[in-house]
Amino acid sequence: MKITLKIWRQSGPQDQGGLKTYQLDGVSTDMSFLEMLDLLNEQLVTSGEEPVAFDSDCREGICGMCSLMINGQAHGPEVTTTCQLHMRSFSDGDTITVEPWRAEPFPVIKDLIVDRSAFDRIIQSGGYISANTGSAPEANSVPAPRDKAMRAFNVATCIGCGACVAACPNGSASLFLGAKITHLGELPQGQPERYSRVVDMVGQHDHEGFGGCTNIGECASACPKEIPLDVISQLNKDLRTAMKMGL
Repeated sequence: MKITLKIWRQSGPQDQGGLKTYQLDGVSTDMSFLEMLDLLNEQLVTSGEEPVAFDSDCREGICGMCSLMINGQAHGPEVTTTCQLHMRSFSDGDTITVEPWRAEPFPVIKDLIVDRSAFDRIIQSGGYISANTGSAPEANSVPAPRDKAMRAFNVATCIGCGACVAACPNGSASLFLGAKITHLGELPQGQPERYSRVVDMVGQHDHEGFGGCTNIGECASACPKEIPLDVISQLNKDLRTAMKMGL
């Protein structure tokens, strides 16, 4: 099929950037969205033009690198990662607009690649367990109720792609933050630092310039791993407890 692409091109962080239009023919419906971009880049290189810079790694929906805004939707029209989005989700003759994440804490590096190191700094501020837990225990011997263990496992599937931030009108990372807080807060090993953790991570979240949460829910709707919105409630609950403790 033949499609028209309007792609954000920006040579560097200080460049103003803008949308550039390309025509692409011979697109198979079995291609992933990134394979389609590979095809476009082959065409650009052949014609002596600069290829479009975009991020990818595993291309299996695991790493969270393929962060693209497609027709105004984080990762595109399906609830999945960009690398797992296939061209059968579009029709012959479609015009597709491709942009990087739009959030102040995610500055554009080049074209469709943004700097998401703000997430790394949030994790570094407290998204870990420093208590010595010894060698890996036999799973069934860990004193964790099944419901808590399953909840921790489910929210740990967050891949830190940033779709929640890109979809949120406020540019909030509360879903990402809530997933990390809930994941560690449900585990026995996470209890000693539970409340200092939430204070430190929320403080870093705000310092990075992410917006506040107003519970619109766009974050959960865009999340490719379907992290539930109620992790934000857990985040707020732990933060209130920490404040009462004077942390």
